[in-house]
Amino acid sequence: MLEQKFHNYLKKQKIEKIVIMLSQTIIIMLFFGLWELLSKYHIINSFIFSSPSMIIKTIINLLINGHLIAHIFVTLKEILIAFSLGIAISLVIAILMYELPILAKIIEPFLTIINSLPKVALGPIIIIWFGANELSIIVMALLINLIVSTLTIYNGLKEVDSNQILLLKSLKASKYNILINLVLPSASNSIISSLKLNISMTLIGVIMGEFLVSKAGIGYLIIYGTQIFNLNIVMSGIIILVLLSYFLYLIITIYEKNSINK
Repeated sequence: MLEQKFHNYLKKQKIEKIVIMLSQTIIIMLFFGLWELLSKYHIINSFIFSSPSMIIKTIINLLINGHLIAHIFVTLKEILIAFSLGIAISLVIAILMYELPILAKIIEPFLTIINSLPKVALGPIIIIWFGANELSIIVMALLINLIVSTLTIYNGLKEVDSNQILLLKSLKASKYNILINLVLPSASNSIISSLKLNISMTLIGVIMGEFLVSKAGIGYLIIYGTQIFNLNIVMSGIIILVLLSYFLYLIITIYEKNSINK
């Protein structure tokens, strides 16, 4: 009886996943299909709004010319550098804040204030300090992703069961052992949530940085399309960003599932 209930539960979960995937696919197809029809029959201005068919042609032309792969590689490299640095630095700061409560009380208000600042306004200062180069783009991305990740991880560390910590302390466990064997594993959900937030924030930061100083990358491609008033290039860049964001998020989701299974 119990085995049958478990089998039915798994079957229900499988059906639910299929329904969700089909629904998402249908919504996407309807969106692009409607967009194409509206453009084809001149209900919307295809020069301003472009169309899926023109975007596909533009992407193919960019691939044939050899420019698109180079732009994607530049943006992806900047995202991976800023993402890795952001996670590493935020994890260290969050652990320090957790281990030193007085430090957390001192810097948490400043983190909140800095996080509320519009990062675009800091763009000119970043360019002056670090130059109009890739470093400025990475710094811009770090300004956007670092504080959010730090606060997310820190809040996760604080939520660890205090009774479990007291139990380990009563067994003479060191702070290091408590941190490694209890606190960090217990906060794994918050850390994974910070990864998801970090990747989206990093993408936003990198594109904002490329808008300001880049000579290559998807952000540069979008700005270039705007300057020559070629909306097909602009929309192609946006679609590529959406796909890039989806695949990066998918990698983290797969990592999350593997972590849960372990």
